[in-house]
Amino acid sequence: MPPCHPPPPDPVSAVIDTNVILDWLVFDNADAARLAASIQSGRLRWVATPDMRGELEHVLTRGALQKWCPQPDRILRTWDDWAQPAPGSTVLAHHGLHCLDADDQKFIDLAIGTRSSWLFTRDRSLLRLARRAREFGVEVLTPNAWLATQ
Repeated sequence: MPPCHPPPPDPVSAVIDTNVILDWLVFDNADAARLAASIQSGRLRWVATPDMRGELEHVLTRGALQKWCPQPDRILRTWDDWAQPAPGSTVLAHHGLHCLDADDQKFIDLAIGTRSSWLFTRDRSLLRLARRAREFGVEVLTPNAWLATQ
């Protein structure tokens, strides 16, 4: 009789802000690449919304990134391959955490609404919410800080 192996654990959900996605798919940042490896291996489940994808698409077309020669089609294909759509009813608007940057509010809302374990960001306005987000079970941190815990 073959040995019985327990099934692999369900992946832990994570939300990733646009800057970390750029670190991964445009700037080839080593910490973001290690985070991506956790997604691609199935250890992390990257949860996102169409609005987040739209933000990335907009950022990719701005002139500021052109010196890095981003490849929007490749980057958006990677998004489509790995980002898991969030269920439509998961975003909570009344959790009481308010990001100073209104454009980043969607990331904390989604992390709390999907009960994600992690929100990966380098954005100071989101990082300021880290202590309060823990009350909802969400760790808001940089990829580098997360890697230090692994």
